Amino acid sequence: MSAVKTRIMYIEDKSEGLNGPARIGLVSFSKSGRSVTYAGKTLQRLGGYGFKANYFDVETGKHFWISGPRKDGCDRLYESRLPIEVDHDVADEYWTVIRGQ
Repeated sequence: MSAVKTRIMYIEDKSEGLNGPARIGLVSFSKSGRSVTYAGKTLQRLGGYGFKANYFDVETGKHFWISGPRKDGCDRLYESRLPIEVDHDVADEYWTVIRGQ
């Protein structure tokens, strides 16, 4: 049995506009890689059919942008002063390994 693949990712809720609530957190990938699980939600790939989003919540239909976090911290698609929350369980690794601080 193979281990579940996990990775620290940037997750932004796009359901209410171009700039939404955003987090840095640990996601688990499905075996096929077509969906991820984060905070109890299953988010499935839109396959190029989303507007400024690449995943949707299978229960609610809300759209999300999920990508690998950037070293410079400029993860949002559009510049914004909205904060990006970092989940407590990944904070140390995010700030030291990814951001190099």
